[in-house]
Amino acid sequence: MQTLEQKTETRSALSIVIPTFQEGGYIGATLAWLRRVSYLVPLETIVVDGGSTDNTIQVAKAFADKVLKTRRGISKARNLGARSARCNVIVFLDADVDLPSNAVQRILKVFEDPEIVGATCRIMPSHSGMLERAFFAFYNGLLRAVCRVRAHSRGEFLAVRKSAFLAVGGFDENLPCLEDHDLAFRLSKVGRFAFVNDLTVYESMRRFRKLGIGEVVGTWFVDYLYYLVRGKPLSMMWKPIR
Repeated sequence: MQTLEQKTETRSALSIVIPTFQEGGYIGATLAWLRRVSYLVPLETIVVDGGSTDNTIQVAKAFADKVLKTRRGISKARNLGARSARCNVIVFLDADVDLPSNAVQRILKVFEDPEIVGATCRIMPSHSGMLERAFFAFYNGLLRAVCRVRAHSRGEFLAVRKSAFLAVGGFDENLPCLEDHDLAFRLSKVGRFAFVNDLTVYESMRRFRKLGIGEVVGTWFVDYLYYLVRGKPLSMMWKPIR
C-alpha cells in the first residue's frame, strides 16, 4: 500500500512554499491561482508566516494546504516549509508573484531530467513602465548568461529537487539576503541548475516604487560583490516593503 508521499510523487505533483510577513494584500491572489491550477495538476501549497499581524494567516488558511508559523527570517521560513513538503520537487515563490497558465506543466517538464537539481526562469515586472521593462529584459539576459558559469537565482521563483536541497543543507539561515543565489550555487555543485527560457513569472514593483530603481539595483550590486569577496552581503537585513 502506497503512502501519501508516494502517491503524491507518483502523480508528479509539486510542493509550493511561500514565506509571508504582512502579505494580506497579496497572498490571496497567488493562492487562489494555485488552487485553480491544482484541479489540473495536483499541488501542495505551504505558507510559512514569520509573525504577521495583519490578515495574512486568515487568508492563507482559506486557500493553503498547510499554514506554518516561525520566527522572522525568510530562510527559516523556506527551510521549514521545505522540510514539511511531501513532494520531491519544491517551488519557492514570493507572495506577490503572478504565474502564467503553463507554469506548473513547464516546471514538471524540466524536472523530468534526473540531472536537474534546481531551476529559475525569467522574472518580469507586473504593471510596469518602459524603464522597468527595459531593465528587467537586460537583467534576465544577464542572468541567463551568468547561469552558464555560476548558478544564480532570485527568490521570486526558485525550483529545487528536494533530495538535492536537503543534501546541500537548504538555505543558509545566517544570510540576511542573497540566500537564494547562495543556494543555487551550492545546488549546482551536486547537479545541473537550469534557466527555464520559456517560463516567465511576474513580480510586484512595490520595492522599486518605494525606493527607486537606482537604490534597489545599487543595493543588489554592492551586496553581490561583498558576497563574492567575503561570503556575506553588506546588508545586515532585507527591509520588507509593505
